[in-house]
Amino acid sequence: MIEKKQIEHENVVLIGIITRIQNEEKSKEYLDELEFLTYTAGGEVKKRFTQRMDMPNSKTFLGSGKLEDVRIFIQENNISTAIFDDELTPSQQKNIEAVLECKILDRTLLILDIFAQRAQTSYARTQVELAQYQYFLPRLTGLWTHLERQRGGIGMRGPGETEIETDRRIVRDKITLLRKKMEAIDKQMATQRSNRGDLIRVALVGYTNVGKSTLMNLIAKSDVFAEDKLFATLDTTVRKVVVKNLPFLLSDTVGFIRKLPTQLVDSFKSTLDEVREADILLHVVDISHPTFEDQIASVNKILGEIKSSDKPTIMVFNKIDRYEYETIDEDDIITERTKAHYTLEDWKETWMNDIGDNALFISATEKENIEDFKKRLYSEVRRIHITRFPYNKFLYPDYDENFA
Repeated sequence: MIEKKQIEHENVVLIGIITRIQNEEKSKEYLDELEFLTYTAGGEVKKRFTQRMDMPNSKTFLGSGKLEDVRIFIQENNISTAIFDDELTPSQQKNIEAVLECKILDRTLLILDIFAQRAQTSYARTQVELAQYQYFLPRLTGLWTHLERQRGGIGMRGPGETEIETDRRIVRDKITLLRKKMEAIDKQMATQRSNRGDLIRVALVGYTNVGKSTLMNLIAKSDVFAEDKLFATLDTTVRKVVVKNLPFLLSDTVGFIRKLPTQLVDSFKSTLDEVREADILLHVVDISHPTFEDQIASVNKILGEIKSSDKPTIMVFNKIDRYEYETIDEDDIITERTKAHYTLEDWKETWMNDIGDNALFISATEKENIEDFKKRLYSEVRRIHITRFPYNKFLYPDYDENFA
């Protein structure tokens, strides 16, 4: 069973590597995100450790010298948890724990733990539990002995802690049962989607913590939980929305993230089906984030993997009220102008200009440009609606045959 009790902050260290593929800047960016994930899970980061290497050590991820530095810091500063930015192999996890003698998590388990906290419905909890068992199955050796020493806290909201669960057969049987339960739920979800009729379906997609739920609440006048934390919303929410007498369905889906665990992609099939079956995608972007272009690329990559990248898409650049840029003095001829110096108007003249009227700039919290957003959304919904339904003078009092 997934536990949902609140816990006190744990003292945590973060560990990442710098390679030829992942340079220092990219490593820092990933660790920034990992720290936000840690905060979301209930941890407090005390120090970050990074090491330059061609590839992770196959036995201990880090080199022996750096691992010893981590061990000394953990011992001297009452650190309970070490979190690695990349997924560890079962043998790496076991070997690292033997050296550091504390709780060892990787990015995948951290995300799974946050999902365990956020899962509210039986459906979401089943999805998370299945993903957790799939993650733990190859890591059973030595795991439960470790759990006996470190009960509770980040990464421990999982599928049980008793010694008998070291039996791989029992875990496999549990996975089989959960998969059967998921198949039954998937059928129910598919039936629910088919019962919605021919209404146009609009899905909010985007990186985690970009403001999808806030926008959902604003448009649909709903009460979807929204918080400035990663994965604040886990369950898919669908609401009927009416704009200018034109009804459509709006769904708020789970946020995407880089290095998304494969267990979650598999387990959240029905959640992603909301995206697959949508007629229109609203790709929400946090334009105030310094690497929002990378986040867009990550979302587009996942959309491609679930065969949804060719759908009509409106790019919604949110949080313009938080957007900041670096200024350059007019007399400064030395400083090179980079994207960090772009104003919003500068951005609009870049590749965003190619998107045309499918690029919108709003602030959901401050309600800036929301009316323009609603007009554009209405226009796109209406364009598809006209092709699906016969002419209705009540829905289309200003119908224009050339509009479609």
